[in-house]
Amino acid sequence: MKLNLLFLPCAVLLQVAVAMGAENLPSLLTKVAPSSPAAILRRPSIVFIECHGLGAEDLSCYGQTNYQTPNLDRLAASGIKFTGYQVGMPGNCPATAALLSGKNETDIPDQNNLASLLNQAGYRTGCIGEWNPGSLPWERGFNEFAGFLDDNEGRNYYADYFWRYTPDFFYNKTLGQWTEWKPKDGPNTGGKEVIFDNLAGKKGRYLPDELFHWAANFVRNNEPDKFNHFRPFFLLVNLPAPRTATPGMDDFPVPTDAPFTGESWPQAAKNRAALVVRLDSGVGRFLEQLGKSRLTNNLALFFTGLNTPEKFADTNLARIFHPTQPNKVPMILHWPGQLPERHTSDVAWTAADFAPTVLDIALIKPAVPFTGTSVLPLLSGKTTRRGGVEKP
Repeated sequence: MKLNLLFLPCAVLLQVAVAMGAENLPSLLTKVAPSSPAAILRRPSIVFIECHGLGAEDLSCYGQTNYQTPNLDRLAASGIKFTGYQVGMPGNCPATAALLSGKNETDIPDQNNLASLLNQAGYRTGCIGEWNPGSLPWERGFNEFAGFLDDNEGRNYYADYFWRYTPDFFYNKTLGQWTEWKPKDGPNTGGKEVIFDNLAGKKGRYLPDELFHWAANFVRNNEPDKFNHFRPFFLLVNLPAPRTATPGMDDFPVPTDAPFTGESWPQAAKNRAALVVRLDSGVGRFLEQLGKSRLTNNLALFFTGLNTPEKFADTNLARIFHPTQPNKVPMILHWPGQLPERHTSDVAWTAADFAPTVLDIALIKPAVPFTGTSVLPLLSGKTTRRGGVEKP
């Protein structure tokens, strides 16, 4: 049974979140009433998952042999695995800006970015994880946000707070609490919410795991149905992992290094392998929610690395994780029934091509200039503008 949290006071919302457990922390992202304009039924929902510092060879479908990533392997086997994708501009902030602006720039325009254009076309938009371009996500077209507002916040995998925003509640700085929004209160703002299980140095909730719970909650609360006129959604999941926790160090904090405890690797290698496997398990849980929400056939899912892996201080780590392609990131596109399956593509494209590609998928033709161009025609064989081969 779906719980509608829309009209609950803030104090009650917090009690509900604690009572409902980890998978519902932070009672997010609330089921909301239909918005106008109503979406076209055939428009697919779109999910983009990116991981900081995840290299192509971190995944077994790209050649990793020291461990397996079965959920991402399954995603690649039923979709397209790209070998020619490049992040483009280095750094977390420029990469995110390129993704949303469709340009190789470090700033995100307020109206003509990907989230704003999708929102204007009737999509529900959400961002979960780390946000780092400098502006606030709810000022750049996102209806909902839960996560962290800079790199330093995102590096703490046991953070005791996060930033949350929904359009139905705003953070009242005078009262120091979330308040139901009313027109007289003015524009909505975002605020902090406490993760009680991590207060006073406790390690009750591991954020790389938790972010997948939040993403699943967003899907569950925003699944297209008759109550919201089958409105599609766009969800950006920006995971601050598996990058190093401290610049220049390879400690990769994890709750446990299992199942690699007995390996003869350096401890940092055991930790990183355990973290990547946990990320793969998180993807598996997220895919289960998509199935429960009946979104297996009308959703385009992208999975990639936000930037190339950080350099390892220990050369053994480089040998274990990225022996041949240290500067490559994975890119998987899963869109059943619409694109070829079990294909490997060497089509060359970058983060700046993502926004026009997604708008193409969403059947939106905006009158805005992009540096990047959609790769969708290349994948469907309608053009040969760039080099690339689809291999069955």
